[in-house]
Amino acid sequence: MDADNMVGFGGKQAWLAVRDGDPARVLEALGLRDLGEVRWRDGIDLAHLTDDRVAVTPPLPGARDTSWVLAVGRYLLRPDTVVDVVGLSARLHTEVQFFATHRVTESHRWQRAVDGELVRTFGYVGQTGDVTSWHGDPDPAERAAGLPATLVDEESTVLVSERDVLTVADGWSIDPARLDGKAPGPLRVGAAA
Repeated sequence: MDADNMVGFGGKQAWLAVRDGDPARVLEALGLRDLGEVRWRDGIDLAHLTDDRVAVTPPLPGARDTSWVLAVGRYLLRPDTVVDVVGLSARLHTEVQFFATHRVTESHRWQRAVDGELVRTFGYVGQTGDVTSWHGDPDPAERAAGLPATLVDEESTVLVSERDVLTVADGWSIDPARLDGKAPGPLRVGAAA
């Protein structure tokens, strides 16, 4: 394929970050049919405009001097899609992170599992102001995004935006909105069975 440029994403989207991942293994672990390689623009467009496709990046340099494979697609937002970061982390024997953000409903969440153990989960719905999930303690990336050190009770005031999700992603793995420049390789696209 000709030289390609990376295309950033993040808004109204969901994605996984897999430490030291292999794109083909990530597609397999997600139970998706591998449709092959595509240019970045085409893959990101498919991931954003359809609800049955996932685009998977080649390994990209990111946080903690580690490479990360990102798997992105509205498929991961579907109500009938179960994103089991703990199971994926155990199956792939690594760290797996899940991020989702939707600015219309102000629904934002993230999860992190390492070697099959849930480390952290956070969920927030801005329309109602509800924290929908909270497991583990916020780390420095989450504190930089404005989370309190602890959730005192369900009445605690927590405000989270799409930008905060990207801040946490940047601290944990990669801020996908900032992907630009020459791509280290094409995307792979997978389809729901």
